Amino acid sequence: MSTRTYTVDGMTCQHCVDAITGEVTKVGGVADVTVDLGAKTVTVDGEPLDDAAIRAAIDEAGYTVRG
Repeated sequence: MSTRTYTVDGMTCQHCVDAITGEVTKVGGVADVTVDLGAKTVTVDGEPLDDAAIRAAIDEAGYTVRG
């Protein structure tokens, strides 16, 4: 299983967590999504992980991946 961690701008509350989790879990191959508001990170576990699709899902939720 692969793990990727993204730094995401604009996350401030549980709604942010729910929105990102909801969109990213729709991406094929994603097994688990963990959002850390304090660290401003989204960690995704699964196989295979499509980086572009995960970034697009975070964008669809209304947030921006840094870097």
